[in-house]
Amino acid sequence: MYIGKAARLSGTTVKSIRHYEDIGLLPPPRREGRYRVYSQQSVEFLMLIKCAQQMGFKLRELRTMLDGHHGDAFPWELAKQAIASKKAELGAQIDALQAQRDGLDAFARTLDAARQECPLEYLAGPAERPRGQR
Repeated sequence: MYIGKAARLSGTTVKSIRHYEDIGLLPPPRREGRYRVYSQQSVEFLMLIKCAQQMGFKLRELRTMLDGHHGDAFPWELAKQAIASKKAELGAQIDALQAQRDGLDAFARTLDAARQECPLEYLAGPAERPRGQR
C-alpha cells in the first residue's frame, strides 16, 4: 500500500511517516519507482508508535529503544524496561503534583486563618471595602 493509505490505516499523517523514516524510527519501505510501498507490518508499527506517544513516550525514547531492532526482532525486554521506567517517572511526577496540591491546601488554610484574625477591611480588596475607605 502507498503512504496515504498507510497513514489512514494507522491513524497518523503522511508527514509523520516521512519524519519517522528521516529520524530512523521507521525503516525505509520498499519502493516501486518513486512510490513508497508499505506492508501491514509497517502499519502496525506506526500504530505502535502512535500508541506509545499517547502513553507519554517521546520519539527520542522510542528511537533509543528500537535502535537496530527493525524487522521481525522486536525488543520485548527493552520495551518492558522502557515501560517500567516511564511508570516510575510518572509516579515521581504524581508525587510532586500531590505535594504541590498539599502545599496549596496548606496555603489556603493559612489565608483563611489570617482572614479570621485580621480586620476585614485590611484584607479586603477595593471592591469589598466599605464605601468610605476606597
